[in-house]
Amino acid sequence: MNIRLYNARIMTMERDCSIIPDGEVWVNGNEITYVGETWNRPKNGEKEAAVRWDREIDLNHDLVMPGFKDAHTHSAMVFLRSAADDMKLDKWLNELVFPKEAKLTSEDIYIATKLAILEYLTSGITSICEMYLDPYAIAKATEESGMRCVQCGGMNDFSQSVEKHREWYEKLNNGNSLTSFRLGLHAEYTCSKELLEAEADLAHELKAPVYAHNSETLKEVEECRERYGMSPTEFMELTGLFDYGGTFFHGVHVSDRDLDIIQRLNIAVVTNPASNAKLASGIAPICKYQERGITLGIGTDGPASNNCLDMFREMFLVTALAKLKEGDAAAVDALDVLRMAVSGGAHAIGLYDCDCLSVGKKADMIVIDLHQPNMQPLNNIAKNIVYSGSKSNVKMTMIDGRILYEDGKFSIGAEPEDIYRDVQKIVGRLH
Repeated sequence: MNIRLYNARIMTMERDCSIIPDGEVWVNGNEITYVGETWNRPKNGEKEAAVRWDREIDLNHDLVMPGFKDAHTHSAMVFLRSAADDMKLDKWLNELVFPKEAKLTSEDIYIATKLAILEYLTSGITSICEMYLDPYAIAKATEESGMRCVQCGGMNDFSQSVEKHREWYEKLNNGNSLTSFRLGLHAEYTCSKELLEAEADLAHELKAPVYAHNSETLKEVEECRERYGMSPTEFMELTGLFDYGGTFFHGVHVSDRDLDIIQRLNIAVVTNPASNAKLASGIAPICKYQERGITLGIGTDGPASNNCLDMFREMFLVTALAKLKEGDAAAVDALDVLRMAVSGGAHAIGLYDCDCLSVGKKADMIVIDLHQPNMQPLNNIAKNIVYSGSKSNVKMTMIDGRILYEDGKFSIGAEPEDIYRDVQKIVGRLH
């Protein structure tokens, strides 16, 4: 479709969080063809101005900006929302999560992923980095719904394999602009040394980055030191897993030596503040990452440990918890957090064509309703989004040029009530 958004405030996030006060964005198919001031748009007779619009949308001075990137999640775990709470992480995983996940079918994962997608759209999330059990079921759900999804492996000693990762890498990186696959492992503590070395060999063969949970809890780090005499970061460096870069999820408990490795190997870090707080895992050292210029993204983690897929809450917690950790109200500026949620997350998961609003970039964008009490007055719109914004401010979510959520209504090829009913059936069968 050819869509024109006009009478808009625009935050392109190409370089910073500055606002174009009166502008418009043009979309042709799945790409942006114009973004800028209304008075500088192409004149009549020029190729761009000769477009026949399928829709022209007057935004009434609401804000259009790039969508948020949920750079670490486990979508189908929505079936455990509010059914797996108030437990220590190791007991939570081994006594509740893993046993119930073992009963999931591919159809269960497909249906539950669709429920999560509805929630992502209401939160202005236009891309997710997914780590879960059945990449084919997830790809089917995300492609049918129109959600942009980067999947990464979650290999461990009892699930997935290097051979499966090779298969998924070949079949899911097939040119579909919405779906891709990256190598990945659950964590050092769930993988044998031999398995990590085999995955490292595949990463070297493919010259590919690797994604992994890392240093989420102090216990995880201490137990790795007992096994190998070094931290998980040091040990995984030794295997060669990250010789082609990659991304760590969590990165809560890291030493200066770990930070040296992360910086040298160009590893991005995705922080998950709500999940880490709820599971009492700790607060990531965001300031230390910033000081070293390490790429930072934000993730929700799964809806069993969060329990909601809300980027506004995550953004607030990133800055608020960093200020608390450092004892410094000036730590981690809200504008830096907004960049983490948009461009930082895009770069952490390899979506360089979705990081800002610019000609030739993918048409992944959201509209923020500024005509609500929590967004007024307009002293600083970008900081309003981080400190006082909420899901209620998301008026529209567009992915790949398709409007999937607008004024409370979804367009993902399935009815929300049908999805709710089907997920409830799964819950009833598994409990």
